[in-house]
Amino acid sequence: MNISEIAKLSGVSRTTVSRFLNNGYVSEENKKKIQKIIDETGYVPSSYAKQLRTKKTNLIGVIVPKISSETISRIVDGISNEVNKFGYNILLGNTDLNIKKEIEYLNIFKNNQVDGIILVATVITKKHLEIIKKINVPIVIVGQNIKDYSCIYHDDYNASIFLVNKLIEKNYKNIAFIGVDKSDKAVGYERERGFIDALLKNNLKVDYDLIKNGEFSTESGYKLCKEILSLNKDIDSIICATDNIALGVIECLKENNLHIPKNIGVISIGDSKISKVVTPKISTLHYHYKTSGIEAGKVIINKINNKNDDLIKIKLGYEYIERESI
Repeated sequence: MNISEIAKLSGVSRTTVSRFLNNGYVSEENKKKIQKIIDETGYVPSSYAKQLRTKKTNLIGVIVPKISSETISRIVDGISNEVNKFGYNILLGNTDLNIKKEIEYLNIFKNNQVDGIILVATVITKKHLEIIKKINVPIVIVGQNIKDYSCIYHDDYNASIFLVNKLIEKNYKNIAFIGVDKSDKAVGYERERGFIDALLKNNLKVDYDLIKNGEFSTESGYKLCKEILSLNKDIDSIICATDNIALGVIECLKENNLHIPKNIGVISIGDSKISKVVTPKISTLHYHYKTSGIEAGKVIINKINNKNDDLIKIKLGYEYIERESI
C-alpha cells in the first residue's frame, strides 16, 4: 500500500493524500475519505520517506550522567513529557559519570540524525566545547550555566547561602561542608562558594579543614564525615551538597553515637525520596528537577520548530523543606 493506492481508493488526488499525511490543508470531506481508507487498510506512512521529505527525524538526543539517579530520572521525565506533546521521541545516552562516554555521545549525536540535543551536564571540559561548536542542530544544556549556550540551571550559589543562614538561625555556629569536586561548576564550585561567602557575611571563621570534597555517593559522605570528626573541631552542623552525601554523613554520625540534631545538625540539597524516610528525616532544599527537564524540552522544541537561535538562560529557584535533622 502506497500514497497512489490510497488516493485511488479514496477518490482524491495523490497530492491531497500527501498534504493530509504532512498536516497540510485538506477539506473535511476529503479528510474523512482518506482517513476511512487508512483505517480500513491499516496503512502506516514510511517514517524514512517522511524524513527524506522533511529532513526531520523527530528524535532528540538526551545525554545524562547516570540514569539510575533519582535526580536524572526526574529531569528525563520532564523532558520526555514535554517533547512527546509535539511528536518527538528521545534517544537516551547514559554515560555513567564517564566524561569520555559523554564526549562519545556528543559525537554520535553530532554525526547521526537527531533534530536537537539536550545535555544534562556535570563537568564541561574544553573538549566538550570543541565538539558542541561543531554541532549543527540546536543544543540545550541542563544543570550548568555555560557561556554562549542556552541553559537551564539552578541557583546553587544562593542555595548554599540559604542553608548557612538557616543553620545560624537555629543557633548552629561551627559548620562543616561536604561537597564534590569543583570541576563541577554548579554542585562543586558554586555551592562551596556560597557556603564560604555566607560564613564571611555572618562574621564566622572559614575553617578550610572543615570543607571536604568527594563524590556524589553515600560512601563518599561517610568517608569525609569520618575525616571531619577525626579533626576534633567541635563542629555542630554539616551542610551536604547532595542528599546522597547526607545519607553517608548520618550513618557515620550514628556509628559515632552522635545524636542528630542535638549533637550535630545535618542539612542538604535535593529532596530525594530517601530523604523523607531515613531516620532522622533530612531537612533539605527541594530543587525543581522535573521542571528543569520540562523547560529544556520547551526550549529545544522552540529552537527546532521555530528555528530560534536566541540565547535562553533559565535559572530555577528552590524550596526549603524542614524535617528532623536540624
